[in-house]
Amino acid sequence: MPRPADLPPDLPDPALFAQPQPLRGTLPLQGLTVLAVEDSRYASDALRLMCQRSGARLRRAESLAVAQAHLRCYRPDVVIVDLGLPDGPGEGLIRSLVQAGRMVVLGTSGDPDGRRAALAAGASGFLDKPVPGLAVFQALILSQLAGGDRRPGPVPGQVRPDPLALTDDLIQAVAVIEADPEPGPDRRSYLAGFLSGLARQSQDGALDAASAALRDPAGGTAQVSALLRARIA
Repeated sequence: MPRPADLPPDLPDPALFAQPQPLRGTLPLQGLTVLAVEDSRYASDALRLMCQRSGARLRRAESLAVAQAHLRCYRPDVVIVDLGLPDGPGEGLIRSLVQAGRMVVLGTSGDPDGRRAALAAGASGFLDKPVPGLAVFQALILSQLAGGDRRPGPVPGQVRPDPLALTDDLIQAVAVIEADPEPGPDRRSYLAGFLSGLARQSQDGALDAASAALRDPAGGTAQVSALLRARIA
């Protein structure tokens, strides 16, 4: 592009600061802030990589309480709310965000029934765990944005979360179980959902079976704890 004729000689050409067209195409979510209300570090790392490869900035809140602290400080463009959180279900937060408006609200869960629950709470879309791929992630968010000329870009390879984040999640689950070996129904339900999501993302059939066993009120937790410790080792 030629330098504008009326530009003073001591000023740089504005074209030097213009974003190259190919970069816009490969970073379709550039400039967006995404808040992930997600207790799993493994799931959060997958979202971080997808945001990074799409040009968005990800911030994470690991509980409902932390999410409220984030929302008092800034307004994200997109909020992704996990339905199973350590201090309560995510549906209530989805309802309040939808009522407040001005942002895209999506639900996420490893539970096959999660989609129905999230949409019933008012979410405009839903992300399965594990997210099927970067193209699905981009397309869902882009479908919720009003106007603009954003388009999905080329999808560079496969997103692989950090395995150390998975280990951290397993350590967290062991700590919760061993601190309360006879958890009540609510705690059992939370742990079962947490481990089920990890099992789906890591394709671990034994872990999935262990998460199902936790849903049995009469089932013990010692076997689950032993499996988790074996995975950590």
